[in-house]
Amino acid sequence: MQAVIMAAGKSTRTYPLTLTRPKPLLKAANRTILEHNLDNLAGLVDEVILIVGYKKEMIKRQFGSRYKKIKIRYIGQEQQLGTGHAASLAEKFIKNRFILMAGDDIYSKEDIKNCIRHKYSILTAKTDKPQNFGVIIEKNGILEDFVEKPKKFLSGTINTSLYVLDRNVFRFIKKTKKSERNEIELPDAIKLLSKKEKVYCIKSRQWLPIGYPWDLLKADIILRKGKNSIGKNSKIKGVVKNSSIGNNCIIKGYVKNSMVMDNSIVDKDSIVQDSIIGNNAYFQGKIISKNDVISIVKGKKINAGRFGAVIADNSRIKNVIIEAGCKIWPNKFVSGKKISADLI
Repeated sequence: MQAVIMAAGKSTRTYPLTLTRPKPLLKAANRTILEHNLDNLAGLVDEVILIVGYKKEMIKRQFGSRYKKIKIRYIGQEQQLGTGHAASLAEKFIKNRFILMAGDDIYSKEDIKNCIRHKYSILTAKTDKPQNFGVIIEKNGILEDFVEKPKKFLSGTINTSLYVLDRNVFRFIKKTKKSERNEIELPDAIKLLSKKEKVYCIKSRQWLPIGYPWDLLKADIILRKGKNSIGKNSKIKGVVKNSSIGNNCIIKGYVKNSMVMDNSIVDKDSIVQDSIIGNNAYFQGKIISKNDVISIVKGKKINAGRFGAVIADNSRIKNVIIEAGCKIWPNKFVSGKKISADLI
């Protein structure tokens, strides 16, 4: 069996972390999103077709042509023309049935196995905020309709962007009209398919969507099951609680419920809670963490839940107090300040 992973987008909602790498290369529990998904596809598929675009060379360089026993093929999506367009790029390489999935969420092996039991299926999840997702209307476990980000409540069941399909779907993608965003949307093609074939709706057991930086923190905690994850050659001279520490890090301060990525330093007398510190960063100071924190994403106020801050790659942040909800862009040098807004 084959799998197609759509991994071409810029992922602007996860800025500043994805300014320096594509989202599939973000780590949770010290493994990239793509590694988690490839591990969970292992034994189920023999080839993965990666649809790449934004910073594609970083993905190619890290994974090459093979991951364990899985062959990897790359297809470039030069223009972001929608998920239907992305899927259609793989058509000439698809033999028959295949798994199609987003490259920026983490799916479990159990869920994938449950999906491939059916000729056609879609992995679904429950949410209390269906207005932010593509909503699924189903009857007796069979897909009836898709509604993208409905203004009024129709269903609490949403699309996770994992499907089991076959070559037949490409015929419906070609019939799909462009959306209001001027894109070819894969759910529209699946809806056409569902008029001819039964598409089973499979309830997910563990789907970890990574929409915003704080979602990465949530996924990290779940994947490492509340235990510390300490990378190779890292030196812990301070205190680390319920956190991920990358490779070649030095931790002299206090780190709790957080992620510190590779080659970074948290210096003595520092406090880092519910926060993310990127690669090759230096931090000395205090990050304030609160509940129901509001962070600005693409001009909108987003409730991040309990959250501290994000410090992106290659930053040098010394003798500072950072207010909850702040994000610091890459390559920033800041000293002796109180930071109460995003540093872009």
